[in-house]
Amino acid sequence: RTMAGGVSPMTLDEQRERMVQDQLLARGITDERLLAAFRKVPRHRFVPPEFEAQAYTDHPLPIGAGQTISQPYMVALMTGRLGLQGHERVLEIGAGSGYQAAILAELTLEVFSVERVPDLLRAAAERLSALGCLNVHFTAGNGSLGWPQHAPYDAILVTAAAPDVPEPLLAQLADGGTMVLPIGPQEGQMLVEVRKRHGIVTRREVAGCVFVPLVGRHGWPPESVA
Repeated sequence: RTMAGGVSPMTLDEQRERMVQDQLLARGITDERLLAAFRKVPRHRFVPPEFEAQAYTDHPLPIGAGQTISQPYMVALMTGRLGLQGHERVLEIGAGSGYQAAILAELTLEVFSVERVPDLLRAAAERLSALGCLNVHFTAGNGSLGWPQHAPYDAILVTAAAPDVPEPLLAQLADGGTMVLPIGPQEGQMLVEVRKRHGIVTRREVAGCVFVPLVGRHGWPPESVA
């Protein structure tokens, strides 16, 4: 099958490589382990069938229940800021499609992921199981409370926006650990890198962003979310 003019459409594998070249490398993402994870994880398996053709495009996509799969560059930017070496235990807040967890799973020892929407949680767990991803553990729950049973975590990644750093998450971050999360009003936020070193917490602003709200006791109250 060829398109008009006799040019064959790019395969999904070719699209994935183009995504790495044009959206990540071209924007300064150069960590080889991170790029290898993006080359390996089949992003098209994490979007609804009707959006498969757009899986490698440079923007978020809807995944149901009012949630989205983030733009590839934002996933790379957030993950890269964690500085993962391969031995860490990572907490993810907001499993969503499972794509971010799959990327983390390539880069670290163990991932613990919390998701409040049961249908998304079930689908994400099934996708990762089908891909043979065995070092990710899922639970249903209020992400703003974290997952205290497995704390402390060497890194925490939050894929939903909070008004401020949720205190339970800060408490579950190991000393020497890093948390990356969007902070700010629901219409637009700042991606922030939070570090805990010798009991001292520091923050660094990374980039402007727009994420779905983190709903829960230490996030946004459900009635405030459109």
